[in-house]
Amino acid sequence: MYDNNQNVVVEKNITLIERNKCSELTDKLANEVRVALVYNGISHTVMLASPRDLEEFAIGFTLSERIVSNVNEIKGVDIEHVENGIIIHIEITQRCFMDLKEHRRSMAGRTGCGLCGVAQLDDAVKPIKIVDSDAVFNMDYLPGILEQAKAKQTNFELTGATHAALGLNNQGEVIYVYEDIGRHIALDKLIGAFSRRNAEKPAAVLLTSRASFEMVQKAASADIGILFAMSAVTALAAELAEKSNITLVGFCRNSRANIYSHPHRLQHGARLQEAAAI
Repeated sequence: MYDNNQNVVVEKNITLIERNKCSELTDKLANEVRVALVYNGISHTVMLASPRDLEEFAIGFTLSERIVSNVNEIKGVDIEHVENGIIIHIEITQRCFMDLKEHRRSMAGRTGCGLCGVAQLDDAVKPIKIVDSDAVFNMDYLPGILEQAKAKQTNFELTGATHAALGLNNQGEVIYVYEDIGRHIALDKLIGAFSRRNAEKPAAVLLTSRASFEMVQKAASADIGILFAMSAVTALAAELAEKSNITLVGFCRNSRANIYSHPHRLQHGARLQEAAAI
């Protein structure tokens, strides 16, 4: 049976060299395992991921990669442990499966690359999806949320090796936290969590990583209207956010934030005017 809490952090005895002195101690490492996604019996891709919240990952990946258009087209998720990793068996509707077979390509996921294994340039860019979101967010909440984010990243606190995606409501509360060694996978897990039936959809999402093109593309697929990133925003991400009607904000730290697109969803005391930064 799948254990949702297994082996996320592992311990290893190491030698520490500090100020020319050696000492023996136990270090905590973020675990990463091979995770194969199999649709209707056909292998699709292999990712490296933290071995937790894998059902959420499967659902979120399937939605954010537009293998299905809504969660009701996912008929089942079954997780199997094998000698060399984990296999996630995902059952989707026959129509979606036929579309997947037609467009299927060979991919190999890595933690630092969102487009690994894409064979054709056209495969890297999905059709622009226009986000229809009336979400608003008061930027006065952001400093407190950033403080909460530190405390809620338990795996990062132990290992220093994970990213997180946090779902926020419009009262400035953190309602979802998902961590993974892969920033894309952390976002997929969050998407999978709130896409389930009767789950609360966040008003905004905060990434502890940079916001690159594929992160914005996943946000658009999930109809996320506001995307915050604690680190930088790439030029292609900003361009896609503008076209997709996503409010994209980067460098959210140290009482500052850079707004790259669609500031109309953000408030700061009075509503923000068209501006590039606050």
